[in-house]
Amino acid sequence: MPTLDRRSALFGFTCAAALAAFPAARAQERIVNVYNARHYGSDEILWKGFTSQTGIRVNVVEGTHDELIQRLIAEGEHSPADVLITVDAGRLAFAAAKGLLQPVTTPRLEQNVPAHLRHPEGLWWGLAMRARILVYARDRVDPARLQRYEDLADPQWRGRVLVRSSTNIYNISLVGAILAANGPEKTEEWCRGLVANLARPPQGGDTDQIEAVAAGVGDVAIVNSYYFARLLASEKPEQRAIAEKIGVVFPNQNDRGTHVNISGGAVIRHAPHRDNAVALLEYLVTPEAQRYFADVSLEYPVNPEVPPHPVLQQLGSFRQDTLSAARYAELADQAVRIMDRCGWR
Repeated sequence: MPTLDRRSALFGFTCAAALAAFPAARAQERIVNVYNARHYGSDEILWKGFTSQTGIRVNVVEGTHDELIQRLIAEGEHSPADVLITVDAGRLAFAAAKGLLQPVTTPRLEQNVPAHLRHPEGLWWGLAMRARILVYARDRVDPARLQRYEDLADPQWRGRVLVRSSTNIYNISLVGAILAANGPEKTEEWCRGLVANLARPPQGGDTDQIEAVAAGVGDVAIVNSYYFARLLASEKPEQRAIAEKIGVVFPNQNDRGTHVNISGGAVIRHAPHRDNAVALLEYLVTPEAQRYFADVSLEYPVNPEVPPHPVLQQLGSFRQDTLSAARYAELADQAVRIMDRCGWR
């Protein structure tokens, strides 16, 4: 995995005072301490729901993934953290490789989280899914010519493709999944074709790519599903107007399926409230909590019993790539090297 942001080294010092906000780390206390790298203020709904059900109070420290990883490394066995929540299996795999996580397996977790969305030894568990989809300009693109990720390397798309930076973890995981499916030589060939077809140098986030397609900067983009769903469900007419110009393709429906990545959670290796941490993970995959991921953050629930939000349902059902998230995370370093060689900036 790429190295941590150098600025994160400062985080452990500037946030050290926050340690005092945690009660003393005694295993019998009715608390659970969460390091949360999801940047959604609405996640507070989850913590309140868990406390209401269990009586266990949730203390949260928020930061970027790199900041929180740096902090966990600095704190070592004295960390008050019980649970790490972050986005993408690649980031969870990085935390596992640093020896920061402990294996957890329970019947409830196994029942509610499909095998490909969790670590095979229980080091981390998927909580919500995002599909890596293709969006296109309805007035300029025939979707019949855009059915696979591999199609983006075809010369017909020269100067028409939009995507964010190769340093973005969602793109690294996608290339890892393509690498698992096609091998290194074909993946590098695909990557070079993709770069040759870019409408502009990679910049901005996924919403920026969608807006650029609507504005005519390019004709097709790679984005996560929930970014498009948010525009489609927005209360702002100008955002809905952007979404109405855009069509959606779930790639590779006739072979391996569409790549999905995750928001996920894990129990910290030295968690002082391990039982409470496990209880929180179990709660987060219950139908009640999964409805939050579906209805508030517009992600796909990992629990197969919980349907997606109606906005996502109107995009249609799709076949998932069931490649283990742990496998594409394992291939991240190789994926980054390929992207670097291809000039994907």
